[in-house]
Amino acid sequence: MTFSRVRFSRVLVAGGAGFIGSAFARALAADGVEVTVLDKLTYAGNRANLAGVPHTFAHGDICDARLLADVVPGHDLVVNFAAESHVDRSIADAGQFVSTNVLGTQTLLQACLDARTPRVVQVSTDEVYGTIAYGSWDESAPLAPRSPYAASKAGGDLMARAYAVTHGLDVSITRCGNNYGPRQYPEKVIPLFVSRLLRGQKVPLYGDGGNVRDWIHVDDHCAAVRLVAEAGEPGEVYHVAGTAELTNRELTERLLAACGAGWDLVEFVEDRKGHDRRYSLDDSRLRALGHAPKVDFETGLAETVRWYAANPDWWSS
Repeated sequence: MTFSRVRFSRVLVAGGAGFIGSAFARALAADGVEVTVLDKLTYAGNRANLAGVPHTFAHGDICDARLLADVVPGHDLVVNFAAESHVDRSIADAGQFVSTNVLGTQTLLQACLDARTPRVVQVSTDEVYGTIAYGSWDESAPLAPRSPYAASKAGGDLMARAYAVTHGLDVSITRCGNNYGPRQYPEKVIPLFVSRLLRGQKVPLYGDGGNVRDWIHVDDHCAAVRLVAEAGEPGEVYHVAGTAELTNRELTERLLAACGAGWDLVEFVEDRKGHDRRYSLDDSRLRALGHAPKVDFETGLAETVRWYAANPDWWSS
């Protein structure tokens, strides 16, 4: 079966100085696509992530409607990676998450509608579904977020769906599991553990370490987002599943081995409030478009650890 795929020549990447957004911008630019990056440059946004990537940069907030009115027109695809994304920070202070992930998404969607942007993709997370004891969610699963972060992302997704249904905006939604790879801000578990272990410091493992996550390399995630942009249906959700479903304890074992460290550097800490036990996505809809992850977890993790070991100036500054 063949699918119609649309090619894009000028793409706006919102949140393009962050971990996933910069990887997406890098892949587009490598194919000769004209890239505009819009980023507020909060603590997790870093222009160094875009080194060597031909692009036009716009510094600003997706909540700024006036800025978006200037930046959005003229692009044939807008992809929204811009988000507050760290669960622990959302538990401590949910306000910024609601502002960026709900209001910011709505403001960007409206700007795309006003500019008659031909295609939009809202990038989201499996965390909007809450937790699942066994099996995997398909795209019809009910939203049941359990953290302020997840709730704010669910709100943004619902805005995207509303703009598709109410206004006919050509927007699709992707929901992905846990990403890993180079240039990820060291508050997330893999770069946090690697950066600490490389310095001989202890790492914190929540609860009993039995929480399960599905891991995907950032390049595979970006390829999936691009495929959805090119061949996905407006108003539809597409799951992006990973290549390794691991407990946090199993992940820790692999990181210790990769960094040449032992369990004496692991400190079990009180579990996170409302900590989801397990996530798992059924990605059949995306695979029907021709997607399959290319980076196996063992290879990708080893390459990621080598990158952090070779680039201490990036994560220690």
